[in-house]
Amino acid sequence: MIQRPAYLNQLLRHKDRDLIKVVTGMRRCGKTVLLFELFAQKLLETGVPPERLIRVNLEDLENVPLRQAQNLYSHIIAQTSGREGRHYIFIDEIQYVNGFEDVLNSLKNKGHDVYVTGSNSRLLSSDIATSLRGRSVNISVFPLSFQEYFSFAGGDRVKAYNDYFLYGGLPFLTRYGERDDKLKYLSDIEQTVAFRDVIERSGIRNPTVFYAVYHFLCSNIGSLVSIKKIADSLKSAGQPTATVDTIASYVDALCGAFLFRKLYRYDIKGKEYLKTLNKYYITDMGLRNVQLNFHQCEVSRALENIVCMDLLRRGYLLDIGKNRTKEIDFIARRGDVTHYIQVAWSIVDDEKRKTELLPFKNVEPGFKKIVITMDTDPFTVLENGYKKINALDFLLDDDSLEKI
Repeated sequence: MIQRPAYLNQLLRHKDRDLIKVVTGMRRCGKTVLLFELFAQKLLETGVPPERLIRVNLEDLENVPLRQAQNLYSHIIAQTSGREGRHYIFIDEIQYVNGFEDVLNSLKNKGHDVYVTGSNSRLLSSDIATSLRGRSVNISVFPLSFQEYFSFAGGDRVKAYNDYFLYGGLPFLTRYGERDDKLKYLSDIEQTVAFRDVIERSGIRNPTVFYAVYHFLCSNIGSLVSIKKIADSLKSAGQPTATVDTIASYVDALCGAFLFRKLYRYDIKGKEYLKTLNKYYITDMGLRNVQLNFHQCEVSRALENIVCMDLLRRGYLLDIGKNRTKEIDFIARRGDVTHYIQVAWSIVDDEKRKTELLPFKNVEPGFKKIVITMDTDPFTVLENGYKKINALDFLLDDDSLEKI
């Protein structure tokens, strides 16, 4: 089983704190295993008796009755009765329960340590946070990072990266060795997670247009996109019902299920966010590649997507930087640290290097300007003090940006 120390450390850090721990992320990214197996094992190792661990998986058919708030509460209370002291309560896919906030608050108020998972961003909304009385903390889980994947795969770094780039990082995928088995698994996940779950949960009325929107976003990761642009593209492809409002709701549904992450553009000179043209990055590259039948495998755009997800996983807040007429791939902020980052497959060619470095020109001093590439030369310092780091070195070391 692949260990996920970064997430385990977050859970252990919040253990026994008077907070409801909300573990969010796309379906099949490993939330249940993280909580029910890896974290539960850590608790047992610290001396928590097994009978004080209560697990409820709301995806199990036998637990469908527990999707009623009162039934869920009564079920858990029945398991804690007769035993004084704190219990550790794990509830998987809590969004199935209407009114779950009262259940969680009541369990917490009885002194129990409550952990829930969810695959819908509604759990992060301000109204849910208010209902939980401001006493919750979110732990955002992603599919396997390349670092996590490589800890399992080992071997040659470049070969491992190529496999990761093609098939993505859904944890269960590591159980398959053959290409056909991996493709079958990805196709099945796409049909259930990317399509059926989102369509059912969001009440999608026009699946044909929804599929087209999903395909468009997969085809345009890292490109500047507007909802109107998507509508125009779909209408020209024979989808007359693809209205701006409909497409906006479908894009929101895909982002709400954590299948895509939306980044906004920030005008560095004007110090303001721009209202038009955003970028969308897919959470797992394997799902994108299987949707496009492994065509459009642009290595540079894929690398940019993988870097984006890794920065988000590390806790950076990301924007797209607009510097006059030029664009910086990422403005990465974490605490009081800000990095300006460009991603390119290679900048060995002089003209390519100039193109990639030009967006850094006249950006305020005091912050690192970093280019992440697949180049293997030993040079890490470029003109004007700009930094360069090999992409695999970046992906395999969470502290790599601080070290250069």
